[in-house]
Amino acid sequence: MIVAYGVANLLQSAAAARTTVHHTFDPGLLVRLAGQRTYLLGLGCQVLGFVLAFLAREELPLFLVQASVAAGLGVTAVLGVVFLKWTLPAAEVVLLVLLMAGIAALVKSAQPAHARPLGAAAIIGLTVALLVIGGLGFYAVRLQGALGSVVLGSLAGVGFSAAAIAARPLANEHTAAGFFANPLLYLLVAHSLVGQLLLGLAMQRGSTTAAVAAMDAAGAVPAAIVGLLLLGDRIEPGQEWLAALGFVVTLAAVIALTRYAEPQHHHAPAAPPPSRRPEPAPLRTAPTSR
Repeated sequence: MIVAYGVANLLQSAAAARTTVHHTFDPGLLVRLAGQRTYLLGLGCQVLGFVLAFLAREELPLFLVQASVAAGLGVTAVLGVVFLKWTLPAAEVVLLVLLMAGIAALVKSAQPAHARPLGAAAIIGLTVALLVIGGLGFYAVRLQGALGSVVLGSLAGVGFSAAAIAARPLANEHTAAGFFANPLLYLLVAHSLVGQLLLGLAMQRGSTTAAVAAMDAAGAVPAAIVGLLLLGDRIEPGQEWLAALGFVVTLAAVIALTRYAEPQHHHAPAAPPPSRRPEPAPLRTAPTSR
């Protein structure tokens, strides 16, 4: 799952950088991105990661699975350095190491268990959350640069967190009739689509690392809280301190990555309007860079 999400982040980031920056909450962005082979490959990796995460949620607590998704950021960063010549400051390297240590602590402290079913009130809450996330995203698309990446990435993370909450009890449905009749399935799909759109918008606005780190940070906390309070997620007896430490270290690392992340994509500025009178052509013209 970690590797699949890391590759997906890299490929989708490259595709988003080649697409005209959107300033409206337009689902048409996903259609335009789907026209690129790079994005489709990234989407395939994301679907693979999603399926593996869905299977993991059948028994593993959400605080572990959602925090582990953040480890894909490390894979993205390493692949970006190797293949796209990204630059990683020393601070980012240290934070990535801390990220791995935090996840290792969560693995050690998590206790496998099946989830409790969600009641009608929780389903209504997930529906309201979908409307709120979409409404905030409608206004957040006006933000540009690193701030836009962080805000839109955070909203995407909350959407994916809601999808994870729906997926945890849904993963325990073992009949086709129960699976497709469960309203959690359709909330899972809706939250995932909204999160995917917000993530694409976030990646267009600057730093891939900032967008993904904000998404992971915002997505980890709500799922962890709901899992412990409502879904019956468990921690190994006597390992509560280790779980808390691992979660805090993981969350702090991904949040700090949003501070140190440098923009990886630069969109060319709009060309100035032509002058009314044609200027004489120079004898020699310097090549222009994109």
